[in-house]
Amino acid sequence: MATNYITTISKKYPSFRDEPLKTVYRWLDGKRQDDGAEGLWRIHDTLYDFTDFIERHPGGPEWLRLTKGTDITEAFETHHVTVRAEGLLGKYKVREATTPRAVQLTFRDDGFYRTLKRRVRDKLKDIDYGPAQRSKLIIDSMLAAAFGLAFLAIRLHSYALATVSGLFVCWTMISAHNFFHQRDNWRMLAFNLAFSSYREWRISHALSHHNFPNSILDLEISYFEPFLCWLPNPSIKSSVKRIASWLYGPLVYSFLFYGEFVKRVIETYETGKNTFFLDDLVTLILPTFMYVVGATSLWEVIKMWLFIVLVASFLFGLIGLNAAHHHPKAVHDGDQIPADIDFAVYQMAAVIDRSDTKGSQFMVLTSFGDHCLHHLFPTLDHGILPQLYPVFFETCREFETVYRELPWLQQIIGQHKQLARVETMTYKPSEKFN
Repeated sequence: MATNYITTISKKYPSFRDEPLKTVYRWLDGKRQDDGAEGLWRIHDTLYDFTDFIERHPGGPEWLRLTKGTDITEAFETHHVTVRAEGLLGKYKVREATTPRAVQLTFRDDGFYRTLKRRVRDKLKDIDYGPAQRSKLIIDSMLAAAFGLAFLAIRLHSYALATVSGLFVCWTMISAHNFFHQRDNWRMLAFNLAFSSYREWRISHALSHHNFPNSILDLEISYFEPFLCWLPNPSIKSSVKRIASWLYGPLVYSFLFYGEFVKRVIETYETGKNTFFLDDLVTLILPTFMYVVGATSLWEVIKMWLFIVLVASFLFGLIGLNAAHHHPKAVHDGDQIPADIDFAVYQMAAVIDRSDTKGSQFMVLTSFGDHCLHHLFPTLDHGILPQLYPVFFETCREFETVYRELPWLQQIIGQHKQLARVETMTYKPSEKFN
């Protein structure tokens, strides 16, 4: 039987996607307009009112507060591995939705994702949770190292030591990404070390990118346009830009964190709605520490701190944008994918894992490793994901879906090829990767 194909998982072009200033709150506004949730919370084709449950939500109230008026199907499925949450839904049901879902991803009971989730649920009863504790030790150690090196750098006036401190700030923030996917905890605040906001990344990364990677719904794609254009769309990629982006890409990495701050300032000014919160002051802890212990002028502290942020930003972009998604063999919006594609199969289509981080919890935690399993089960600590590979591979074989991985150098080369790619390709789940 012939396979029917589609070129996007979105049934409609997202509202506000092409506005010059792309922000997480505008993305949520677009979702509220497009999702058919009617001011409530939509899961599959049913509407729920979780108003009375917000403050009691085990993961933290903000997840529900932010998503009111949107379709949270993908987030609900991936953030609740056990059946407990499903058992509570009946209490908050209002009515059936009146419009079809705006996203063409499926969660059939006999499909890949639901089958894998049942197996993972059983596996979690027997796994060793010790590595989850090691994840905490790793991020705590890196945070201490970042501060210790910053102390030495300011005392010795050494920009070489400041560079290494920037590396540890970067590693700490990447590791904090492991924790902001989980229920509220203090380690997620480490993501705010250098102008970034775990609050905003819970939207742009956890709710947007994770659920709809490499699609027109993915904020981590649209944020970088028109400078870095990964979608194979010749209308937004001039011949010059396709190659020039290879040269100015590192500059984009370097000012990534500064850009986040500037964007929030502009949004606050233009909308009159404050986008800053008390925990954003975490950004000032490192420079304050440097000033207190540095025995030097405030200006010297500011210069060195901004340099540390610059280094951390560059390395964060280098690692993050070459981690798993942007390769000519990874599906991007515009490429052909099977119609009614299962959620897990789509995630595997948009992910090519790094093979050279496997076996090292430190490498996985600091380089967005075990990326595919993390997309499928984001609330599970990175430390325990390797124990899920046996049931994952079993499910891949059963559904004839190929899991793909490449070393980092090939990911970097592939990312630049993807920036230049305008030809579309057809993804076949069972096709061998080479």
